[in-house]
Amino acid sequence: MADINSMADEITRALRQYTNEVQEEVDKAAEEVAEDAVGELKQTSPERTGRYAKGWTKTKKDGKWIIHNKKHYRLTHLLEKGHAKVNGGRVGARVHIAPVEHRAIDDFIERVERAVEG
Repeated sequence: MADINSMADEITRALRQYTNEVQEEVDKAAEEVAEDAVGELKQTSPERTGRYAKGWTKTKKDGKWIIHNKKHYRLTHLLEKGHAKVNGGRVGARVHIAPVEHRAIDDFIERVERAVEG
């Protein structure tokens, strides 16, 4: 009976170590993907004066990384989706967030899968 208990303890210890290693890799991957996405958004954002592109940043809140435009957050939806003009007509969409989002999601999934397998 003692052998079964010691084997169960050993398995539990190994699983905890594996879980901690995977969690560390996932956290590291999340921060790196967020940093890469911020850099890509700074490069691909529409430029008139360059201030909008410089506003992209990442913030960690409740263990999650949030990518947002700190100074010009009101413009993100208007630029991404387009908007109506005051005197009629529309301003076309300048899609720049969605492609970065999709690449970041794919990259994160790939890194998590590698962390779980490794």
